[in-house]
Amino acid sequence: MRLAVVQRLLLIWFPVRHRTEDLRLRDGFLVVAAFWLGLGSVGALPLVFLEQPAMSVTDAVFESMSGLTTTGATVLTGLDDMPRSLLYYRQQLQWLGGMGIIVLAVAVLPMLGVGGMQLYRAEIAGPVKDTKLTPRITETAKALWYIYLGLTVACGSAYYAAGMGAFDALCHAFSTVAIGGFSTHDASMGYFNSPVINAIAIVFMFVAGVNFSLHFLAMRSTSLKAYLQDSEFRAYAKGIGGLAVAVVGYLYFFGGYSSLHETINVGLFQVVSIATTTGFTTTDYSVWPGALPVLLLFASFVGGCAGSTGGGMKVMRCLLLYRQGRREIKRLVHPNAEIPVKLGGNPVPARVIESVWGFFAVYVSVFVIMMIVLLFDGVDQVTAFSAIAASLNNLGPGLGEVAAGFGGLSDLSKWVCVVAMLLGRLEIFTLLVLVSRSFWRE
Repeated sequence: MRLAVVQRLLLIWFPVRHRTEDLRLRDGFLVVAAFWLGLGSVGALPLVFLEQPAMSVTDAVFESMSGLTTTGATVLTGLDDMPRSLLYYRQQLQWLGGMGIIVLAVAVLPMLGVGGMQLYRAEIAGPVKDTKLTPRITETAKALWYIYLGLTVACGSAYYAAGMGAFDALCHAFSTVAIGGFSTHDASMGYFNSPVINAIAIVFMFVAGVNFSLHFLAMRSTSLKAYLQDSEFRAYAKGIGGLAVAVVGYLYFFGGYSSLHETINVGLFQVVSIATTTGFTTTDYSVWPGALPVLLLFASFVGGCAGSTGGGMKVMRCLLLYRQGRREIKRLVHPNAEIPVKLGGNPVPARVIESVWGFFAVYVSVFVIMMIVLLFDGVDQVTAFSAIAASLNNLGPGLGEVAAGFGGLSDLSKWVCVVAMLLGRLEIFTLLVLVSRSFWRE
């Protein structure tokens, strides 16, 4: 068996042993897409072979892909009674996927022209200014790995000190820093019923939703200036802060919680969890009054910062869309004025603005098409909308029938959600370019 494997490897290596060319742009797309598709499929194998709970191939691939893309949507119930080996495996999938996302977003996707980090380059000189794969990127990836590992250790230690068992602390640290949302309990973070644990989760979810290049710069300069001077971070913090005030205020007057302290604890936790696309829950937010459930779901469309483990369209893109829209309004009043769109005081190239608008248009189109497929499959409107939103934004929990899990969907709907998870995690274009005719032409 081992000899046969060696022979196959030699057959692959021998014809190209003298080739030393660098990877082409199209090779990069293919490698990234193949890596995530292959890893998600292989990651499903241990789940397929499980005797208890028995999982179909569809459910196993769904769970594996949800973990690796840090979506956090699940088809499993009864987590409290499942073996620890399975629970740990799910959490580890998310943690490894989260680190992969950071390296992908900071070191790989910018070169392919589809990552949000091109916008970051327009604002601040950081560890991602290189335009091709070089040893510098290896060093960058190593630094990001240390930051990611350090945050995980700090988060797990804080959970343990706050009263979590060692196993739960480790598992929830994995999913918190990865912004994944998988838990070892059906009640998620609500199982612990601890305001202190909730507060720890809020801090680390917020930190994990920040551009990891900012963490790199802050660590290198031992200063917080990198955060305060970054327009994306400021928009991220203001957005979550404003949403938290609105949600907590509405819950206080109409939500029926017993005290202001409880309202703040529940409301702030859910805002940070959904806005960063983590997906932890302490309560069933889908039954909150008024527009709150939909408001939180829409917040996940913005998601975290570029270069973070968060999902969504990314704060940087949304910030640029807003500023470009504001510029068009000014142009109506002053049609002959030259009004540049700026980030961090620097004009943003027209090519970047065009790419962001292109991304937004494709994002909306993909969302609509996938939602229509679910509607044709017999899913109700609320469930279809929230299932695609939760998958494409890598959020996890939705509304309607998927508020507690995706197990009730048909196999077709689950596969559509799997594709949505991959599209959302790989910035859409990375996968769509592979089905374009021009990609395969020389």
